[in-house]
Amino acid sequence: MANKLTNIAIRNAKPGPKPIRVFDGGGLYLEVSPAGGKHWRLKYRYGGKEKRLALGSYPTITLAEAREGSEAARKLLSSGVDPSAAKREAKVVQKASIDTFELIAEEWFAKYRHTWADNTAETVISRLRKDIFPYIGARPICEITPPELLTVIRRIEARGAVETARRDLQKCGQIFRYGIATGRAERDVAADLQGAIAPPKKRHFASIHEPKEIGELLRAIAGYQGSAVTRCALILAPLTFVRPGELRHAEWTEIDLETAEWRIPAARMKMREKHIVPLSRQAVAALQDLHPLTGTGRYVFSGERSRTRPMSENTVLAALRRLGYEKGEMTGHGFRSMASTILHEQGWMSDVIERQLAHGDRNKIRASYNFAQHLPERRRMMQAWADYLDTLRKTGN
Repeated sequence: MANKLTNIAIRNAKPGPKPIRVFDGGGLYLEVSPAGGKHWRLKYRYGGKEKRLALGSYPTITLAEAREGSEAARKLLSSGVDPSAAKREAKVVQKASIDTFELIAEEWFAKYRHTWADNTAETVISRLRKDIFPYIGARPICEITPPELLTVIRRIEARGAVETARRDLQKCGQIFRYGIATGRAERDVAADLQGAIAPPKKRHFASIHEPKEIGELLRAIAGYQGSAVTRCALILAPLTFVRPGELRHAEWTEIDLETAEWRIPAARMKMREKHIVPLSRQAVAALQDLHPLTGTGRYVFSGERSRTRPMSENTVLAALRRLGYEKGEMTGHGFRSMASTILHEQGWMSDVIERQLAHGDRNKIRASYNFAQHLPERRRMMQAWADYLDTLRKTGN
């Protein structure tokens, strides 16, 4: 086979009103478009039909490289393989190797990150990186099978974290559906695992509700001998009854000691709605005592190792254990149950209590305007609650 094209001829090839084809030999030719682009093509026959294979554009693909591509294609033909089909399959394999579960999951997380409170977002991505990515993260998302995903989820379930396994399976389903929506996955294999994980037993956070026992707990907190920052967190936990994550991430810029208000932004709330916590005189006093220690930093309850990070999520729980309260007796979340139970028993309006607990409003539009709902009554309730706790601390009943 004699080659006809030369590099000089290629450089000198000029465009015309219609595409111009300059043949090299063996079906290889250079097509010059009216716009001046120069593209390598290979004309061949397969299955009794004439076909063409694109080999790239000049000068990115040189004459020598185009000839090498042409020769490789002819070898495939001699083996009974259609070069065009082989090229398409290679692209699919290459794309699949790029579209891994981890890559798509990270992209999904970045896109929906704003829909979660900060501590929730941190939990979502850390669980994926710890429990899911090490096993299927590098796998092309379109190749993952239901049994393969189930094996990963079962591993979480086996360590007793049934609720975590259920939530991780839900998140995997959201990632698969995102992959489908973006054209990189064909089906949600997590949907095939519905019912594969047994529902966890309904969990109630351990809490104390008897006035005498609450008084004992409050006296124990008052006598806490550990870190002053941790002691303040223990004092504020029952006074504000916010969620543990909301408490430990509190920032000084959110707190106005003059107006006695703590305004938590929506980004840090579980229900994604900003929240006002009226501060009782007792809460303000505790924060004033703490301000000289952490007031120059960002976080009210800064970590022991770094002032630039909040205290650990286990700090309050560990402090309660240090005070002698076991896992089944009291938790950081239990202060919310304590307040809810007793305030209802004392006759405060349920709507006022629920709004202060920041339980979600099913109507999102209405909820966005309700962060200040019942605020005067909530102020009275929070001060009365603090005074009641003072009474229990002093008298025990």
